[in-house]
Parts: sequence; structure tokens; C-alpha cells
Amino acid sequence: MIPRAIDLATLSTPGKAAILYGPRRAGKTTLLTSYLQGCGLRYRLETGDNIRMQHLLGSADLQGILAFAEGYQVVAIDEAQEIPGIGTGLKLLVDHRPDLRIIATGSSPFDLAGAVGEPLTGRKRTATLYPTSQLELTATLNRFDLKERLPEFLVYGAYPELVTASSRKERIEYLEELAGSYLLKDLLAHERIRASRPMLDLLKLVAFQVGSEVSLNELATQVRLDVKTVGRYLDILEKGFVIVRVGGFSRNLRTEVTSKAKYYFLDNGVRNAVISQYNGLDSRNDVGALWENFLVSERIKLRGYTGVYGSYYFWRTYAGQEIDYLEERDGGLFGFEFKWSDNRRVKPPKSWVEAYPEAVWQKITQENYFDFVVAA
Repeated sequence: MIPRAIDLATLSTPGKAAILYGPRRAGKTTLLTSYLQGCGLRYRLETGDNIRMQHLLGSADLQGILAFAEGYQVVAIDEAQEIPGIGTGLKLLVDHRPDLRIIATGSSPFDLAGAVGEPLTGRKRTATLYPTSQLELTATLNRFDLKERLPEFLVYGAYPELVTASSRKERIEYLEELAGSYLLKDLLAHERIRASRPMLDLLKLVAFQVGSEVSLNELATQVRLDVKTVGRYLDILEKGFVIVRVGGFSRNLRTEVTSKAKYYFLDNGVRNAVISQYNGLDSRNDVGALWENFLVSERIKLRGYTGVYGSYYFWRTYAGQEIDYLEERDGGLFGFEFKWSDNRRVKPPKSWVEAYPEAVWQKITQENYFDFVVAA
């Protein structure tokens, strides 16, 4: 098992419910099972698709819920979003069993977050488990090994089972199943979207424009949907751990673009699965986009795991000067330019330097990317 950045022993404390979010197959169940088997505490593990659990934990039956947890030190519910009203049951356990450790996992943030939000206000701790990060892989691979496998990460991504897969065929089959059967399942079911084709068409369009600025109006025209529906679908895909939105940065300068956004995939392999493109880097014309997507997604994982607070953006002027990615944190601005090939000299844009002379700027290449993805 690949060591993960989230420690459930720390996240789960008596008196609060630990809520673990994350996309399907990111490793939540494996992490939960490993913790329970090694914690040395008497535990009870149930799944949200158990009809009996749905009736009990979705109710306000205090006596029944307390009887269910009696004698246990840990109660864990995997895929808790399958239980309607789960927030009420967890609240009763938190309030009436302050000695109990409670853990709930969910791959559908819509249902679980909505269910536990108000009932567990002030009574929960949350974390998100992403597909395997470069930070986590440093526990078993050194910098040399990780760089050797960089082409693999750019094409197939880093879901746990892909990291340990032994063949190209195995990786492709896994990604096809993930994208086809699991990825959109929760999203479509949650929104009661009967036809998956419009959302898939939109996702493909986003996949071909990774790292490029897009507007809702342009996307709506190309997929023949109204702007409101496109915005709703993109929001669903982002909340469902499929894509990440990066907005434009401006401090009210009239020359800076803020009306458009960039979209990245949380995992490179999912992006390539959406467009069924698994060719090696030497036979592709989108290596720059793959590199940028990899760096942004890894940086987001790193920020989530290391507690980096602040906002992230891209920056561009109407004159065409741009910076791929920037962070506003700790009272400062940090700009980053992503280049797969380091064969030409690149300087920060003149208008950027003039507008933000105090900002830090750095070019990220294959030679220096490691610190960007493992050190906040």
C-alpha cells in the first residue's frame, strides 16, 4: 500500500466526526480499512449501501443508534452518501457518545456534504483524499525514480491502482472503466441527468482546451447548450473531483483579463481517457498541455495536504502577456511559468514586473519541477 498523506488517526478524534471526501477509487476504502485494522481499538465498519444501515442511521432513533454503537470505540461508515439523512444519525452519535471516534467517507460530495453540513456544524473535521500525489510517492520512490516515470504520470495519471499496474494494457483498461463507468456515475445520478452525452461532450471540449482560457459563451455555442446549463455542468464536474477551475487574477487593472477561466483535470489519466488518447509523449502534440495539467493538479494536491492557504489564478493582459499560474498567499504574489522544454530563455512579462514589482516569478521545467510539487 502506498503511504497516504492523510492520517486518519489524527483526523478522527473523539467528540467530532471525521469526514473523508475524494473521488471514486482514490483509495478511501483502503485507507479506512488499514487504519481500522491497525488502530488497536474495537471498531465497527459498515457501508452506506446496506439497507439496514440506511434505515437506522438515516433516522432520528436515538436509542437504536446508541445500541448500534454500544461497545465500540470507533464507528466507520464507508460511502456514507448512500444514507439519506446521514447527518442526523452522525450528530446523535457525536452528541451522545463523546468518547466515540466516528469516520464517514464519501465519493459524492454533493450528497454527503449537504447531509452533514448543517447537522454537524462545529462537530466535524474534513479532509479530501486525491489520486496519488508526487508528495506521497516520495515515501517509496526517490527523485530519480519519479523523474524516470514522469512520462507515465503525464499519460496515465496517478490513481493508486495505476501507479502499481504492470502493463500499458492494464492501465488503459482501468482508465476506460474509470471514465466510462465510475467517473460520471455519481454526478449524473445526483443531478438526475438522464442523457450523459451533453456532459461528456462538454468534458471532451474542456479536455482539448486544457491550459487555455475558455468562456462559458464559447463552450455553450460549441456544445449547443445554453450558458446556464454549461455553467451548471462545469460546477458539477468540479465538485465531483473531475476538473479544477482557475480564474484570472487582477487588482482592478483595466488591462487584465478576468472574464475567462482555465480548466484542468484533477488527474492526467482521466483527461486522456476522456479523449481516448494514450500515445506516448514522443508521438503527441499536446505535451505542453499535459505538463501544465500535471503541475497544476499536483500543486493543488500538495496545497490540500500541507495546509497552504491562499488563492490561485492565471494572469493575462488584453495585449497577450501572460503567466500560467500564480498564487496569492502569505501576503505575497508568486508567479510560475511552465515549460516542458527548457531550450529557450524566458523572462517574466514586462507589464507584470511593472504592475507587481514585489512579486516572485519562476520558470518550472523538468529540471526543477520536483520542489514545486512536493514542497509548499
